[in-house]
Amino acid sequence: MRKNVYLSKPSTELQNEYVSFYREWVDSGEEMIPWVISKDPSDFHEMVQFLLGAESGDNLPNGWIPSSTYWLVDEEQKVIGAVNIRHWLTDNLLKAGGHIGYGICPSERRKGYATKLLELSLEKAKELGIEKILVACDKGNIGSEKTIRNNGGIQDKSHIEECGNEILRFWIDL
Repeated sequence: MRKNVYLSKPSTELQNEYVSFYREWVDSGEEMIPWVISKDPSDFHEMVQFLLGAESGDNLPNGWIPSSTYWLVDEEQKVIGAVNIRHWLTDNLLKAGGHIGYGICPSERRKGYATKLLELSLEKAKELGIEKILVACDKGNIGSEKTIRNNGGIQDKSHIEECGNEILRFWIDL
């Protein structure tokens, strides 16, 4: 890891940096993970308000649960990654999604940022009162699997989606 990083709640003060992060991901053509980064930032204030409101459960679509979103930011205010921490699990999240979804922008991967992002996210989850965290990744996502194991993940039974994709599931005691 080249730089010191920290978690920041979504903020309009980071608009330019976040939009650069978002554009890089869109331009890469890769799936946007966690899902919160796929939200269109063209009305940036509204997007930030939605993300902050989700923490307290305000105006969530039917069936959604409260979640906390943070951006991984370096000392130069560059947004490097994002995490979404679900406050509890539904049956579907217990099978495949887990408590934490995270992602690092393509240009910043393989530098140790994912491991640090998950480490910092576990601290936030503990502050929420969560004692045992489920983190999941697709089988074959070696980087994510390594990140989860580096943060104490103990593998549980996998989940096979209807399409045949295998989801690896890991528990981390806080």
